[in-house]
Amino acid sequence: MPFFTNNKQGKEVKIFYQDHGEGQPVVLIHGWPLSHSSWETQMPAVVNAGFRCIAYDRRGFGKSDMPWESYDYDALTSDLDALMTQLDLHNAVLVGFSMGGGEVVRYLTTYGKERVAKIGLIASIIPLVAQKADNPDGVPAEELEKIMKALHEDRVGFLQDFHKNFYSVGMISKPVSQGRLDSDFIVSSQAGGNATIKAAEAWGGTDFRPELKNITVPTLIVHGDDDKVVPIKTAAEQAAKGIANNEYHIIEGGPHGINVTHTTELNKILVEFLKK
Repeated sequence: MPFFTNNKQGKEVKIFYQDHGEGQPVVLIHGWPLSHSSWETQMPAVVNAGFRCIAYDRRGFGKSDMPWESYDYDALTSDLDALMTQLDLHNAVLVGFSMGGGEVVRYLTTYGKERVAKIGLIASIIPLVAQKADNPDGVPAEELEKIMKALHEDRVGFLQDFHKNFYSVGMISKPVSQGRLDSDFIVSSQAGGNATIKAAEAWGGTDFRPELKNITVPTLIVHGDDDKVVPIKTAAEQAAKGIANNEYHIIEGGPHGINVTHTTELNKILVEFLKK
């Protein structure tokens, strides 16, 4: 199995990745609390469109190492930089889903755009999840505190219900199969417990608004207007206003997990953006 290593945080961390196809590199960065496998319906579309598709497991998740500490966005983005340098990627397109949008933006802030041609923010947390006095549409502090409390007290119990919210599954609405819910639960429950908590602290507590000015490459923004995990008003709407050169698509009725529930629509948007 292919791994790359990162020694930047004082301890070697091995990161699992998949690398398929040829052409301009497209790096897919998954959301919390899953793994690179969450991109399984996008990877074939990217490869078949004539691109090199690379997807990796965030540290603490999937097949990657699970260090106890270092899950802030600086540490997580150093893994992305290790991938970019060790695979010697240039003219790359960085695509972040949900939490993965943070690594994309922090990469441009810290390492610049020399290796990057474009970026994509899919159901992304960018620029801010939390509600603040100057961000009234964010997730209230008490809701974020409930998540952290549940993760500490019964992580797997929380995760079992979380994925229903991820896809807006309800008594009547059944946008995904039970098999999908079961698969996501298995992947997320096998992630590192401390990694899951620390990563949640990162996506829930990082304000990327000051970093939007560092995004100077063409940017794709896609979000569902029924996203109950990362509300569109606190994320995509603000990102579209704060990023100068962007292409913004709203998926009507789309929940957070639009990569699964709206695969055909999302893939069409993504491939068209890649080919521009």
